[in-house]
Amino acid sequence: MQETRSTCCYCGVGCGVIIESDNGRITGVRGDPDHPANFGKLCTKGSTLHLTAAVDGTRALYPEVRLEKVAERRRASWDEALDLCADRFAAIIRQHGPDAVAFYLSGQLLTEDYYVFNKLGKGLVGTNNVDTNSRLCMSSAVAGYKATLGADAPPACYADFDFAECLFISGSNTAFAHPIAFRRIEEAKAARPEMKVIVVDPRRTDTAEFADLYLQILPGTDVALYNAMLHVMLWEGLCDNAFIEAHTVGFDGLKALVREYTPEMAGRTCGVAAADILTAARWFARSGATLSLYCQGLNQSCHGVDKNAALINLHLATGQIGKPGAGPFSLTGQSNAMGGREVGGLANLLSAHRDMANPQHRAEVAQLWGIDSVPEQPGKTAVELFEAIRQGEVKAVWIACTNPAFSLPQSGLVRQALEQAELVVVQEAYANTDTAAYADVLLPAASWGEKEGTVTNSERCITHLNAAVQPPGEARPDWDIAAEFARRLASRLGKAELGQRMFGYDRAETVYLEHCASTRGRDLDISGLNYAVLDEQGPQQWPYPAGATAGTVRLYEDGVFPTADGRARFHAAGYLPVADRVDARFPFHLTTGRLRDQWHGMSRTGTVARLFNHAEEPLLSMHPDDMAVRGLRAGDLVKVGSREGSLILPVQPSNDLRSGQLYIPMHWNGQFMSGMGSNALINGSFDPVSRQPELKHAAVRVEKMRFDWQVVMLKRGDAALLARLQPWLKEFGYARCGLAGRDNPVVVFYGAAESAMAEKWFAGLDAMFGLDELDTTMIYNDPSRTISKRVRVVDGHIDAVRLSGETAAQGWLKELMASGASAEAVRKWALAPVATPPAGQAGRGRIICNCFDVAENDIVREIAAGADLAALQGTLKCGTSCGSCVPEIKRLLAAGKAAG
Repeated sequence: MQETRSTCCYCGVGCGVIIESDNGRITGVRGDPDHPANFGKLCTKGSTLHLTAAVDGTRALYPEVRLEKVAERRRASWDEALDLCADRFAAIIRQHGPDAVAFYLSGQLLTEDYYVFNKLGKGLVGTNNVDTNSRLCMSSAVAGYKATLGADAPPACYADFDFAECLFISGSNTAFAHPIAFRRIEEAKAARPEMKVIVVDPRRTDTAEFADLYLQILPGTDVALYNAMLHVMLWEGLCDNAFIEAHTVGFDGLKALVREYTPEMAGRTCGVAAADILTAARWFARSGATLSLYCQGLNQSCHGVDKNAALINLHLATGQIGKPGAGPFSLTGQSNAMGGREVGGLANLLSAHRDMANPQHRAEVAQLWGIDSVPEQPGKTAVELFEAIRQGEVKAVWIACTNPAFSLPQSGLVRQALEQAELVVVQEAYANTDTAAYADVLLPAASWGEKEGTVTNSERCITHLNAAVQPPGEARPDWDIAAEFARRLASRLGKAELGQRMFGYDRAETVYLEHCASTRGRDLDISGLNYAVLDEQGPQQWPYPAGATAGTVRLYEDGVFPTADGRARFHAAGYLPVADRVDARFPFHLTTGRLRDQWHGMSRTGTVARLFNHAEEPLLSMHPDDMAVRGLRAGDLVKVGSREGSLILPVQPSNDLRSGQLYIPMHWNGQFMSGMGSNALINGSFDPVSRQPELKHAAVRVEKMRFDWQVVMLKRGDAALLARLQPWLKEFGYARCGLAGRDNPVVVFYGAAESAMAEKWFAGLDAMFGLDELDTTMIYNDPSRTISKRVRVVDGHIDAVRLSGETAAQGWLKELMASGASAEAVRKWALAPVATPPAGQAGRGRIICNCFDVAENDIVREIAAGADLAALQGTLKCGTSCGSCVPEIKRLLAAGKAAG
């Protein structure tokens, strides 16, 4: 048994983990008690990371190529694959120029990976067409910080939770998106109950339930709210005039703008009470220390920069910055989006937070890299890049560690672009993503636990990661793939010597030391860091210049900002409505967000059965009154249509939303459901400054679908079957696939159609599930009711099931199969005209606590017997590990109390 320190690869909290491995295989993971981000705690996703490390049929294990778009990819050697890429890129560059190629990267790459790709595009190729999926989540935060404070540098830290007297959470469901940060907030509130918590969100989330004051604003009205709060602060003399005078510029222009934003006016715009705006402003300004937390609710907007800056205005106006417990704190979405920003991994940036528009900065980077110049014109950003590919302006694209066929808005147009591109290279750990299907060259990349490098979390804290195991198959570290490609491309461009000099790295730390040197004298100076320092002293926050003995906990304590005159700048911006306006044809506001137990497009979390147990399928949440008007019941299938596309999925009632608003989780895509996911509904609007697209809102309509026939298929112990089921998702009006169970996963396939399918149509599915083995399969058919059942039994246990026409028994059967129970209980039922489960065989219900496998019915039963939270934690252990389920347990307790 070996142990290796690393970090979680999911959100930007950057939790430390200890990977357990045995004989070259990752066998376990636990929280690192010494890591300053989490002190040993992990959420449901992080605590199951080891379960994603198995090579289960989804991993890319060797290079694959195809020479023509219509051909199937075939296995190739690394030499053949990289030579093909180098030949094609070189030919396109010679014929069409360097801007005819592009690189699209990911916030889940390590900093070293990011650095090499950035240098490859901007230094060797000579194109600034190097962008990243961080454009989709953090670029408005970057631009908001730069517009006000002068640099992309979150000034606060997690320790500030313990000092804040007022916590202002806006556009962030921290409880789901950053669970371990939320645990620290809960602990801070428990230690100091007088701390005020304000939450701003159109949806009543678990985070909103925690608030002392909840402002349920209408979608996209954040700027009106913040301007009204500043109006109150000015009117009531709550601004810190001394701070404003000494450390800022531009306040007079902002004062004139917010004069009209009275609480009454903003209340009508935002849909909240004027009295609540007054309270929020007073708590924010009068607090001894106010800390703001914000994320995609602000960033993923075509007015995202204005939203970020308008919130930062409140901190500058009240002096709530540069002291313990105070400051505007952007919570990073991905594990290393911050590291990508540090190396300039966006189409308008250069290394070490340098601006491409600045001639001196370009000259500094050219000198660092030993080249004559770097290109001057900003490159194509994410949405613009794929439109340029679709239009034929960009001929070849290299996509690393991300899934734009799912994650970008207007995903139908993105897929058209990938189909039309002359060359699509996908460098990826998983071979079954939506984007991998479009790859002309698929290059297998090392993944979590398999490579060395660094990441930077939301609080500017850098951690050194060591590889716990070797990558599977022929997979290689991302920086190594990029560097070798660069050397081959340089040779074909007549720059072999330059390629060797620029990309002759022998190990990951060589890349890192070059990155550190590039930061010397910059706002994020880490010239004092190397792997040895990080190993000996532990994770460190930047800046950490040469000669330092520790990182910098919080910024701007001296009131000096990284601007030309050392002063912060107020940003005067008025409220603008959402770009996609509701009207009679599209009367609903749709918003999107995260679930507790899934991550992004589920290419990793979708391989872990227990992470489906809390939410097994994508659901459209809708206010009960809106459902009643449309004659909808829970579970009905509906079509959600926008001006861009449509998506079919089940509907559920929810009082977390206002009437007229809807919610869809963002995670499901073409790997797990029919359709392209929620982003197919989103238009291509983006912020004019940050170029970050609007991904949180669409105007939509809802119509009931008539699917009168259903089929459910179950298979025990074969998670790799999921990847093979993807083509079948397109064969039904609506279909989804996923997993259930815990230690013994059960593959679940559900399909709905307008009328019953012929029995022979099932031949392919039955064969995949082993239900064509007639000697081990019990069969019941009732053609008059179009009901059919098949149950395969192997060694006395249920191995596979098909229910067609009637699916009411699926929950009971999934639990029997996952538990490995004897098949005896189903023999009579399988061969009888009974569709529902036998009496006394009700399912356990949703799993509320994934850590200890505690189901909703277990908790409700204990509550009915008089249990409180402490008793539940003592008897069932729910809520005693990661704590993510505690808000939901409290709701069940409240419901039980109300019912009693």
